[in-house]
Amino acid sequence: MSQDKIVIVGARENNLKNLSLEIPRDRLVVITGLSGSGKSSLAFDTLYAEGQRRYVESLSAYARQFLGQMDKPDVDHIDGLSPAISIDQKSASRNPRSTVGTVTEIYDYLRILFARAGTPYCPNGHGPIERQTSDQIVDTALSLPQGAMLQILGPIVRGRKGEYKSVLEDINRQGFVRARVDGEMYEVTDDIPMDRYKQHTIEVVVDRLIVGDDMRQRVADSIEIAMKLGKGLTTLLWRVGDGAEQEATYSEHFACPTCGFSMPEPEPRMFSFNSPYGACPDCTGLGTKTEFDPDLICPDPKKPLRNGAILPFVYKSGEVKEWWPEMLDAVGRACGFDASLPVNQIPEAGMKAVWEGLEEQVEVVMRYGSRERKFMTGWEGVLAALRKRFESTESEWVRNDLAQYQSTRPCPTCAGRRLKSESLHVLLPSPAKKVDPSGVSIADITGLTIEAAGAYFDRLPKFLSARQLTIAERVIREISERLRFLLDVGLGYLTLDRNARTLAGGEAQRIRLATQIGSGLMGCLYILDEPSIGLHQRDNHKLIETLQRLRNVGNTVIVVEHDEETMRAADWLIDLGPGAGEHGGEIVAQGTLETVLASDSLTAQYLNGERSIPVPQARRKPTSPCPLKKPN
Repeated sequence: MSQDKIVIVGARENNLKNLSLEIPRDRLVVITGLSGSGKSSLAFDTLYAEGQRRYVESLSAYARQFLGQMDKPDVDHIDGLSPAISIDQKSASRNPRSTVGTVTEIYDYLRILFARAGTPYCPNGHGPIERQTSDQIVDTALSLPQGAMLQILGPIVRGRKGEYKSVLEDINRQGFVRARVDGEMYEVTDDIPMDRYKQHTIEVVVDRLIVGDDMRQRVADSIEIAMKLGKGLTTLLWRVGDGAEQEATYSEHFACPTCGFSMPEPEPRMFSFNSPYGACPDCTGLGTKTEFDPDLICPDPKKPLRNGAILPFVYKSGEVKEWWPEMLDAVGRACGFDASLPVNQIPEAGMKAVWEGLEEQVEVVMRYGSRERKFMTGWEGVLAALRKRFESTESEWVRNDLAQYQSTRPCPTCAGRRLKSESLHVLLPSPAKKVDPSGVSIADITGLTIEAAGAYFDRLPKFLSARQLTIAERVIREISERLRFLLDVGLGYLTLDRNARTLAGGEAQRIRLATQIGSGLMGCLYILDEPSIGLHQRDNHKLIETLQRLRNVGNTVIVVEHDEETMRAADWLIDLGPGAGEHGGEIVAQGTLETVLASDSLTAQYLNGERSIPVPQARRKPTSPCPLKKPN
């Protein structure tokens, strides 16, 4: 058996008519022909199906039980078949959590990059959060000029209300003499003025010294005591000569020394919206929330509030349900508006109370003929009432009825960025400084187009420190390569956070193609289904170069295609026909481009220019204006 060919004998799958042919290995092969002529039957239902079946049969019996039994295609035999990989036009993923970044594995590298090279920042605007060991703080203290006056303080109260007399007494019992309270130095036995209703900061003076030689042990012991008192925080206060007093606060945790905001040590799972360690707690990492929408609940603001404006409170007959009018009257009396007015005439504060509820109870007046009954009750709001009804019902009919009043919107907590606040405040440098002067978060990067992200990572190494670059160099290279592959297949306009479910079939196929190139596999049989669909003609040559690159590393690439440029770039052409359905399934022509052009097949006639599809002389006039254009 020749090792440079795939030999197919007696292929009869679907409408194939006992085909026997040889396909050269390690070449770019295009299967073309009329729609319905048997192209997919040969490529997918025969070649790919047999390749997959043989692979599954090579697995253990234990593994095969999870994959199921695969039918053998209707073919006598196939020789020289490699492991087959199909890249069709199905959507990349139906999972709402899948994005372009996760499907291409770029997001996995981004998580590693931010965990290892990102800088945590305080969300309250107090700058970077750095963790330092005791030895590093000691080195900082001893790096002060000789003769500098140094005080080592341990913060025990930071920005909290109270008098703290017992705290000062406890400090005194431990043997400490001085404390700094709200920036002023006192002896702990002094009558220190502290208002119990104001916030105070108390720092114990652990040691006072003049920086000199052979002081490392003393400074280290004092800093250790100060950090124990400050639960990981210590403040150095120093003056050089007659200069101004300076200070700096250090932390052995990832905690802001100014406001106390703390966060765990960054790790990859902290940046995963599929992990509870990184996902926004409100939307659980989806980035969106499906909530009851006031615009859908009350589509006609001209209607009176109590008389049918709130659609879920109205029966199909048009009658308002039970006691809702009286309830809305009660809310109106509590907020100072008349519930019989149209919704668009009710003050904004009043409608906010209708939607979101009131803290205080309202008085409801119920009338039964000539009788009247009054009672006090709480009002949780229309949205909360509908939410409770939706979550508590076991009726699918009720749930479906209420679902029509819901809409999906970006999560208000994370603004659609899927991650916790602390994850979004780990930043990398921003060369452009367009997003944040401090840097960019992982969500900022995934919000970029693939083309813009590629430009960002090309410039990023220049803005990293030597330590960051040592850690991040390989990761940045992997990210840049994958972005380049996506650019090469004409997907530079997609953003990395684009939901995979919204991708067109051609886009999803080209993403998988780029991912396969990144995997670096050799000796495989790749089968693609019209990858040029949906691709702009200007990017067609990039797609062809990508297919050729896949071939050049030692793979056989078989493409079902109608695109002329792709056919002309093929090493081998197989033209099926002559017709469709039962009139197809035969090889009309095969060989190199020159061989096929010399035949009299329909494809050859179009490639030679003997036939063409003329452009219509007159175009149909539109019957209505384009909905995407504003009328002049």
